[in-house]
Amino acid sequence: MSQAVKSMTGFAAVTGDLAHGRVALELKSVNHRYLEFQTRMPEEFRGLEGAMREQLAAALSRGKVDCRVTFTADPSKTSGEINDTALTQLENLQAQVQRRFPQAALLSVADILRSPAVMATNEVSTDQVRDAMLGVFARAVAELDATRVREGAKLAQMIIERLDAIEQLVAKVAPIVPQMVAAYEEKLRQKLVEAGATSSNAGSPSGSVDDRLKQEAVLFASRIDIAEELNRLSAHVSEVRRVLKQGGSVGKRLDFLMQELNREANTLGSKSVSTESTNVSIELKVLIEQMREQIQNIE
Repeated sequence: MSQAVKSMTGFAAVTGDLAHGRVALELKSVNHRYLEFQTRMPEEFRGLEGAMREQLAAALSRGKVDCRVTFTADPSKTSGEINDTALTQLENLQAQVQRRFPQAALLSVADILRSPAVMATNEVSTDQVRDAMLGVFARAVAELDATRVREGAKLAQMIIERLDAIEQLVAKVAPIVPQMVAAYEEKLRQKLVEAGATSSNAGSPSGSVDDRLKQEAVLFASRIDIAEELNRLSAHVSEVRRVLKQGGSVGKRLDFLMQELNREANTLGSKSVSTESTNVSIELKVLIEQMREQIQNIE
């Protein structure tokens, strides 16, 4: 069963209600060799990082994902009492900052009351907060995954368009070699006939001319033969199409195939003896490089 091709670039932003306030969560992902998860969140949620990481790994396999969590307490859910421990911690932190930066402004009453955990909340079970928070995170991961799927579809379409162009170039260059061999053979025939006619009044036997002609033509044809390279190019193109259709985490496989395509394009260029085939080799490498750049973003 085929899966979607996913980009490693995506974004998600969701909000949700917890028992003691409202949480806003943002996820941003970019390309990365492996799956990396970084968080910025209030300390009261730090204990959920492991469970969040597990949820993310179940949906994504590669990419650097940054998570930002902000929490706004609901005044109606507070007990109206000050949390002395949190207040003391805040006081100590302010003192440390003032020692380093004497000109820094002091916290206002409003700043203090908005600080996490300063206002004591009504008793809420840990499991209740955990389940609600992980539920919000699950929605964010699903949204992030959806954006990566949409972006992956665009990348896959771009690659398919380049594959179509490569197949057109292969079809264009395939007839060139037989035409060049025929032209070379005719050119040799004229030269050999002229050389034979001037070197001997009796003329040279037609058999020796034909034999020499065939030998030279065979050597020339073997030197410029690109049938094997064209066959491999076609095979690699077919494999890229198959991998894209299969979907899933295919970025590394596609990157390897780009290396193989580039190798054949280089060999094609090294065997070129005409401007047309040289130009085809250059166009092939441009198309392959365009695909390779986009494949760096595929999961």
